[in-house]
Amino acid sequence: MHPASAFRVEDVDPLTAALAAQPFVTVAAAVDGAPMVAHAPVVVRRLEAGLALDFHLSRGNRMAPALVAGFRAVTVSLGPDAYVSPDWYAAADQVPTWNYVSVEAEGPVTALDEAGLVALLDDLSAQEEARLPPKPPWTRGKMSPGRFESMLRGIIGARLTIERLEGTFKLGQNKPEADRAGVIAALGEHTLARLMRDI
Repeated sequence: MHPASAFRVEDVDPLTAALAAQPFVTVAAAVDGAPMVAHAPVVVRRLEAGLALDFHLSRGNRMAPALVAGFRAVTVSLGPDAYVSPDWYAAADQVPTWNYVSVEAEGPVTALDEAGLVALLDDLSAQEEARLPPKPPWTRGKMSPGRFESMLRGIIGARLTIERLEGTFKLGQNKPEADRAGVIAALGEHTLARLMRDI
């Protein structure tokens, strides 16, 4: 996370909203001393015990065998980002920077059972199909009998139980209003311009 406190976000609601908007994460772990990285879409779970991220991996993924014993991991969701030119500021003698949104979640990762994996896949499909209206949502009910169950054998489900959740929303909060206005104008329709206006 960025060390400047002006950019740090610890409130759960904006962090989970950012994860929902950008659910494709990098999963990073050191398993038996070996660094490992995987990429996976997540579903945010609000459980009685707290927040969790459910995801799945190919059984051929290097990380997959370690799920049996479990391990600690950090996930990183990178949201919108943009280069910021010093020419866009009202003030002189500035340097280039990068504005961005990122969310980190850290905690223990364990394997899901088959029922948990099926629930994850159904919920993940519903989550993403909801972004595609007016297209009718896809469901596994559209698959040939037995095909889903056959494909299920090639993946493994996982849950990261969140013990630390924090984000960096670096949106020029440390700059004067005139500088921020110049960046917003230059970014135009970029998602970051909207986020900068909203903070």
